[in-house]
Order: sequence, then structure tokens, then C-alpha cells
Amino acid sequence: MYTNIITSQNNGITTITINRPLKLNALNIETIQELNAAFRAADLDADTKVIIVTGSGEKAFVAGADISEFAHFSVSEGAKLAAKGQELLFDFVANLSTPVIAAINGFALGGGLELAMAAHFRIASDTAKMGLPEVSLGVIPGYGGTQRLPQLVGKGRAMEMIMTAGMIDANQALQYGLINHITPQEELIPLAQKLATKIIKNSSVAIAGAIKAVNAGYEDGVDGFKAEIEEFGNCFGTEDFKEGTTAFLEKRKAEFSGK
Repeated sequence: MYTNIITSQNNGITTITINRPLKLNALNIETIQELNAAFRAADLDADTKVIIVTGSGEKAFVAGADISEFAHFSVSEGAKLAAKGQELLFDFVANLSTPVIAAINGFALGGGLELAMAAHFRIASDTAKMGLPEVSLGVIPGYGGTQRLPQLVGKGRAMEMIMTAGMIDANQALQYGLINHITPQEELIPLAQKLATKIIKNSSVAIAGAIKAVNAGYEDGVDGFKAEIEEFGNCFGTEDFKEGTTAFLEKRKAEFSGK
């Protein structure tokens, strides 16, 4: 079905693996389109409660964008590339109603780190390295990097990372708050699955509302508190709310339908 990615579904978890090992899983236009299709399909799949995105092999999550594709672009073509990429993948993932965990198994550079930052949270192997090297190529991060990195690590650290074009290791990324957990390589996917299983136990419709409310707080001109009130109110009209509160009062485990 796909040329550059592999998808699998098991126990409510869809795993999307970027599989271009000879290119260190670099994102070309075709891969971005395939990822859009895979994330869209998983989000629409009633059996998928969590999505894990990772890279194939042990070297790279995604080592960046495929520079050969845009080295000769004009100003307008460059702007269009960034706009299209953000629409198809990076903003698309950030606003999905299904939770997305990035399992960073190696280099996450440029567009790779931007993809990981678009996920709802990140975990990494102890061998992972992260950075935005774009200014060393005479360009800036164009897939949301200048916006999401400061949100996650603070303005000063983001400025330093972007300006130096340097890489940080997993320990520094954990200290910065860029990732939530570090684990040995062989335990990375099992940890992602363990976290996904904890998420699956909860109401998927409530989680979708929480994602929307959290994201609203980072949007210009949007009142995050107002969005929270609205999403909180919407929960009262769901079957999951009735089930969750009834189960709590009856001292039993809730069985959520996701409706």
C-alpha cells in the first residue's frame, strides 16, 4: 500500500514506521503524503485509540527533509513547500483527535524533530539525538520548528538550538522537557505501547476534547480557557461521561465506548 512507510494495528494501537533506511528515513514529498494518508486512516479507524510514530532501524527516527528535492526552489516555491507540509503533516498531526506518541529511535533532525514535536508527546531511546540544523543550510525550520520548539523548551533554549544548528542528546532533551522519557533502544516501542495502553483505558472522546483544549491555549487570538469550558461542557453529552460517572459511583471499572 505504501512505498516509504509501514503501518500495523494491534490492541487498539496503530504503529506508523517511516521506512527509508538508505536515506535515514528522510522526509521527501511522497513520504509526507503517505504519512498524511496513514495518520488520516488511523484517526478514522474506530479500533485505533493511540498512534505511535517511529523510524525503521536503530540509526534514525527521521534525519531531516530530503534536501535534493528543494535545493533549487524559488522564494514562492519554498513558501508553498512549507505551507503544504504543515497542512498535510505537521499541523495535521498536532490537531488529530487520536493521541500520537513519537518514539524517537535515533537521529531526529530538522523535519524529523518537527514531526516529533507535532506529536502529542515524545519518548526517546538513550541513543537518540535531536536538533534543527536548518540555518547551517541557509534556511530556517519551515515545518513548525520555530513555533513548537520554544513552546516545549522555552525561548532561550530554542534560540540557542536553532542558531547553533547543534544537536542535543536524549539526556539533555529530557532535561529541557523536549521528551518525557528515555529508555534503552530495545525497550522504546514496549514503553510506547505501555503508555498507549494506559491511554486506551480512558475515554477517547474526552481525550479528543482535551487535545483540542490544550492546543487552543497555543493559538493566537484563541481563549484557551473558553475552549476548555466548551469542551468540558461537551463531555456531559457523551455516553462516556455517563459511563465514567456511573462506574465511579458504583465502584466498578468503566467500560468506555468512545461515544
